[in-house]
Amino acid sequence: MGIYLNPGYEKFKKALNSEIYVDKTEMIGYLNTVLKTEQCYISVSRPRRFGKSMAANMLSAYYGKVDSREIFSTLKIAGHENWDKYLNQFDVIKIAMTDFIKDGKDVDASLKLMSGRILDDLEEAYPDVKYDREDLFYSLEKFYRKSGVQFVIIIDEWDAIFRVRKEDKDGQRLYLDFLRDWLKDREYVALAYMTGILPIKKYGEHSALNMFDDYSIINPMQLAPFTGFTEDEVKELCERYGRDFEEIKAWYDGYELSDVIPPDEGYAFLKKTGNALEPERYSIYSPLSVVKAVTTGHIMNYWNKTETYEALAEYIRMNLDGLKDAVALMMDGGRVKADISTYQNDMTTFHGRDDVLALLINLGYLCYDNRTKEAYIPNREILDEFKTSTKSEEWTYTFKAFKKSQDLLKATWECDEEKVAELLEWFHDTAENKTYNSEAALSYAVQMAYYSAQKYYTTIQELDSGKGYVDIVYLPSPKHPEKPAMLIELKYDKTLRTAADQIRNKNYPQKLEHYEGNLLLISINYDKEVTATDAEYKHHSCKIEKL
Repeated sequence: MGIYLNPGYEKFKKALNSEIYVDKTEMIGYLNTVLKTEQCYISVSRPRRFGKSMAANMLSAYYGKVDSREIFSTLKIAGHENWDKYLNQFDVIKIAMTDFIKDGKDVDASLKLMSGRILDDLEEAYPDVKYDREDLFYSLEKFYRKSGVQFVIIIDEWDAIFRVRKEDKDGQRLYLDFLRDWLKDREYVALAYMTGILPIKKYGEHSALNMFDDYSIINPMQLAPFTGFTEDEVKELCERYGRDFEEIKAWYDGYELSDVIPPDEGYAFLKKTGNALEPERYSIYSPLSVVKAVTTGHIMNYWNKTETYEALAEYIRMNLDGLKDAVALMMDGGRVKADISTYQNDMTTFHGRDDVLALLINLGYLCYDNRTKEAYIPNREILDEFKTSTKSEEWTYTFKAFKKSQDLLKATWECDEEKVAELLEWFHDTAENKTYNSEAALSYAVQMAYYSAQKYYTTIQELDSGKGYVDIVYLPSPKHPEKPAMLIELKYDKTLRTAADQIRNKNYPQKLEHYEGNLLLISINYDKEVTATDAEYKHHSCKIEKL
C-alpha cells in the first residue's frame, strides 16, 4: 500500500464511521459497466460539499489491491449481481491535484513532482521493473506489461489549475495536454475517473480531453441519484432525527436533476403514437448542509466560505448584458433564460451574461432546468448568499428599479393608467439614453420597465394577428394561469386612440380569445414634443381596457 498507489480504504472508513453516512455504493454498479470500455473516461463535475471526494475514496477502496471485501459486503452494492467482479482487481493511482498545483508554482515542475511521486510508489511495489524516470507514460506501460494489472486512475479536483492559476493559460494548456497524453488510448487504463467543480475545459468548440464523458451538475446522466442526497434519503434522516422535513426542504433542496432517457421495449410503439419517454427526475439536496442541520437542529446557512464561493459578489458585479437585473429577478423567485452552450468551462472567459450564469450553475449558486433552459436560485441557503453579496451601495439602483418594475406590473393589473404612465416616465428619466427616437427603442424601454413580469409571463414580440402585428404580448406561464394576459400596443408621437383603434381593427383580441375575461389591452404612447414648460410635463400616456 502506497501514498498514491493503492492507498487503501482508511479514508472511506472515516465516512462509514461518521454519525451520518448515506450509502452511495450503487454508483459502483454503473461504473463497472463502463470499465475496460471506450466509455471508461468519467469526469464528474459538481459544486463543493456534494461528496465528490468521498466518492473518490470509495472507488479507491473498492478497486484497489487492498482487501476491502468485508467493508463492501455490508453495503448496497453487495445487492447487485456479480457485485465483486472487479473488487480489489486493479492498481489504483489516486491523486488530489490540489497537492501539486499551487499558486506561484510552475506547472511543469508540479507535474514532474507528481510523476516522480507516483513512480516512487510503483518502484516500491514492482522493484524488478526497469522504467524511465523521465517518462511517466512509458513507465506505466512497462509496469502494466510486467504485472498484467491495469490501472484505475482517480484524479480528485482535476480542475484545481483553473481555480488556483486562473490566468496561467500556457500552464493550463500544458496541464491538459499532460492529462491527454497520460490517459487517452492507453492500454494500461481500465478506468479514468476525475472529479471537479468545472466541466472539461473547452478551447472554442474543442477539448484536449474529448475522450471524457462529462457527468455534470447540469447533465449528470446515469450518476444523477449519486450527485447529492435524494429526497427519500433526506426524509429518512429527518425521521431519524425528528427534524421538520418541509423546513429542511425549503433551505437545502432545489437542485432538480434528470438522468438518461431509459431504453424501452415498446419504443417502436411510442414512436408510432408520438408518446415520449422521459428521464427520471431527482430532487437533490446539498449533503453537507443537510448533515449539519439534522445533527445540530440548527437550520441555517452552512455554505462554506471557500475562495471559490467568495467570488459570487465579483461575478454578479460584472453586470454583463443586464446580469444585475437578472439577479434581482431570481432573488424575487423568478427564472431567467440561459444559453450555456458557449461557456468555456473556466473562471475567466466571459463573453456575456450567459457565461457568468453557467459558471454560477456549476458553482452551485444557481440551478438549471434543462427542459426550459432557465436558471434560478435553488433554495433559501443560496438566497442568503445572494443577499449577502448584494448589500453594497452599487446594488441600490438595481433593487430600486426592480421594485419600480414590480409596482408597474401591479398598477397594470389594477388598470391604474396614471400610475403606469408615471412609472414609465420614471424609467425613461433614469435610463442612460434619455430619448427613445423610434417605436423600436420605445419597445425596448417598455420591456425593460416590465422586467419583473418575467416571473409570471412569457414575452412575445410582434405577435401575428392575421391583419398585422401586436407590439408586445405577455402570456401567463403555466405556473401562473390566474394572471391576465397583457397585450401592449406602442405608439411614438401619435395618440392613445390611434393605438387603441389599431388593437381592435387588427383583431388582436381574437388572437387571444381563450383569455377572454382575463385580458388587458394596453396602449402606450410616447410624445417627444412635450416640454418642461407644459402644465403636465410627461412624455408617456397610457390607456388600459379589460376584456
